[in-house]
Amino acid sequence: MTTDAKIKSPDGQDLSERFHNGLRTRREVLGGAYVDASIAKATPFNWPMQELVTEYCWDAVWNRPGLERKQRSLLNLGMISALNRPHELKLHVRGALSNGLTKDEICEVFLQVSIYCGVPAAIDSFRVAQEVFTEMNV
Repeated sequence: MTTDAKIKSPDGQDLSERFHNGLRTRREVLGGAYVDASIAKATPFNWPMQELVTEYCWDAVWNRPGLERKQRSLLNLGMISALNRPHELKLHVRGALSNGLTKDEICEVFLQVSIYCGVPAAIDSFRVAQEVFTEMNV
């Protein structure tokens, strides 16, 4: 795992405290290997997106009081499923499991999605989640 102290922007600039706080949360939810690979692959072109997501999504929102990580994961599964974003869904199924959601709870989210967002979105979500469960031996 990369240490926060070594990470700088592609142009060598120091990163904000908000970035480091968000990076820590991002690693805890999505896994250090995935996050470190994303950071390592960042280019000057896509770095602003890495910075935005890490500072605002993973620090400003995920680190707010008011909802536990499990609740945030539950919401994310529903929204990402409804948006039909399988790559992000796969990441967030892993994150949901690490945040304490059970397979049964994930199933219920996707059943809810089927009614309010459409059966095709839910079917794809079940398929993606099963891939994660198989990979993780859950």
